[in-house]
Amino acid sequence: MYYIAADFGAGSGRVIVGSIENGELTLDEIHRFPNRQINLGGRVYWDFLSLYEEIKTGIKKAFAKYGSQIKSIGIDTWGVDYGLLDKNGRLISNPVCYRDSRTQGILEKAFEKLPKEKFFSLAGNQFMELNTVFQLYSAVLEGDEALKNADKLLFMPDLFAYFLTRRAVNEYTISSTSQMLNSLSREWDDTIFETLSLPKKLMQEVVYPGTKIGDLTPDMQEELGGNAAVVAVGSHDTASALAAITADDDEWAFISSGTWSLMGMVTPTPLQTPEVLASDFTNEGAVSGDIRILKNITGLWLLQSLVKEWTAQGLDCDYSRMVIEGEASKCESVIPVTDSRFTAPRSMKDAIDNYCIETNQSVPQTQGDYMRLVCQSLATEYAKVKQELELSVGRSIKTIYIVGGGSQNGLLNKLTAEKTGCKVVAGPVEATAIGNIKVQAQAAGELSKENPLILKGKGMELKTFMP
Repeated sequence: MYYIAADFGAGSGRVIVGSIENGELTLDEIHRFPNRQINLGGRVYWDFLSLYEEIKTGIKKAFAKYGSQIKSIGIDTWGVDYGLLDKNGRLISNPVCYRDSRTQGILEKAFEKLPKEKFFSLAGNQFMELNTVFQLYSAVLEGDEALKNADKLLFMPDLFAYFLTRRAVNEYTISSTSQMLNSLSREWDDTIFETLSLPKKLMQEVVYPGTKIGDLTPDMQEELGGNAAVVAVGSHDTASALAAITADDDEWAFISSGTWSLMGMVTPTPLQTPEVLASDFTNEGAVSGDIRILKNITGLWLLQSLVKEWTAQGLDCDYSRMVIEGEASKCESVIPVTDSRFTAPRSMKDAIDNYCIETNQSVPQTQGDYMRLVCQSLATEYAKVKQELELSVGRSIKTIYIVGGGSQNGLLNKLTAEKTGCKVVAGPVEATAIGNIKVQAQAAGELSKENPLILKGKGMELKTFMP
């Protein structure tokens, strides 16, 4: 059996086909494509129409190569963002990007209606202006016509699944990023919706990883050249990435390293103490049914923004070279990566330079200096979060698993081990696709506790860094 994993990141997406033989997973990247944000009329949108064409292209290629051997399709994306459908099931507008400015200052307005402590006791999420609940509340306050005309709200992976199957659902792990799901009952929270005047009627049935959403519609089967079931996976990409980790004990934490760094631990139940609230942790759903208690940290977005600037100036931005130069750099400057000035500045270089000047630190001079500054700053933040996690969860952390694209940055891994004092296990790079396919294979009965997944081959290597 073959399984299609459609993985959408904030910067790019890909369609990967996975197959399992004697417990060993083989991956075949069928299709890769960019994901862009479009500024239009004062709003920042995702180009959903283009992304939908890309997933169809990937599935079509998969059917052309593997035919009827394809068992199912799983879709994962970044969190919080959504699309709205009208009563006829048509997309009302392109989904707004979480980096849009419409939610600036919204937290204080929401807390006037629903106090922060009460809010946290219900949803258990970290308070970030980009969360779905605050995107919706800002739309309510501005009298958004799209919201008024909407019949359904679907998170990004749910939206792709809907147009492939015509069944509307809200998958659990992605729903748990919205700050509208009650962390204990795992149902849409009436108090949050009623207090903030949000339209609860838009929300759909919450389904769990491993649930069959539906088969491809007849039209899709004809267009794509085959049929397969669309299965709910850990449709929040971090949930899928976490599903790829196999640990021998419970003294470990994870970092899903990419545009964002999501650092946390796994607990059987939500943790909603004052200490957890004060530390800005979030409780989100895991594929296993457990809770991911984690913190969202600005990640390699810092470096991605610098590279974008340098590329626009015609400068060479070879990543491997910059890592090597970063390892040789003597730059010791550190920035607070979670500071709002680094969220979406006009120039990331200027924001970093200005902070260094203000704090009497040396200003980076070379690309290698900036690489080291970013990695050093992230590792410093990881060390701080590690201590907060240990206090909140009540368990020590001896090993940190770093998964995702950022796990390839050896300098960041090395500095993380040094700053945290933990053994760092980096990889697999393809953790999100692996976790996505793993859930599909479990749903098909091909994997179980007795028949676990064995990771070997390209994209599945592990590297260890000692403190």
